Amino acid sequence: MRKVFGIIVLVMVGCVAIPSGIEPVTGFELERYLGRWYEIARLDHSFERGLTHVTADYRRQEDGRIRVVNRGYRPAEDRWETAEGVAVPVGAADVGRLKVSFFGPFYGGYNIIALDRVAYRYALVCGPGRSYLWILAREPRLAPSVRDDLVARARALGFATEELIMVAHKPVDPASGGDG
Repeated sequence: MRKVFGIIVLVMVGCVAIPSGIEPVTGFELERYLGRWYEIARLDHSFERGLTHVTADYRRQEDGRIRVVNRGYRPAEDRWETAEGVAVPVGAADVGRLKVSFFGPFYGGYNIIALDRVAYRYALVCGPGRSYLWILAREPRLAPSVRDDLVARARALGFATEELIMVAHKPVDPASGGDG
């Protein structure tokens, strides 16, 4: 039984890790990070496959945790999908690291590795390994020069940037619940 528990703990701790050779941003201010972010680009993974118009909203809860609401449009089925979870800071408060859970006690790493420190207009986020990467912005569009800079940073850190999916944020029929 101890062996099984030890494996479970090891797996759970490994999921909130940060990839080797990558450092999260410092001087991070969680309160400024809260609010809506638009997904500009991502590496493909099963839980977002086929989604467009993806947003993530972060709001502080009374218990101090962060409520996370991810929303995306599935054009093939003409419907919106929503996933709700919670996030908790990891380590020092001024370091851009969170652990996020959409599945009960199982958390995954959320590591902010680049950030517009002046206005918090864009962020580069990775998971516990190099197979998870997102470029986020406060608006549905990001200046190509900023996007290209973030892609170059990610490439230099060993991410497969040639596999990035650029996320559509074109207007959707309002009858479908779109917010464009």
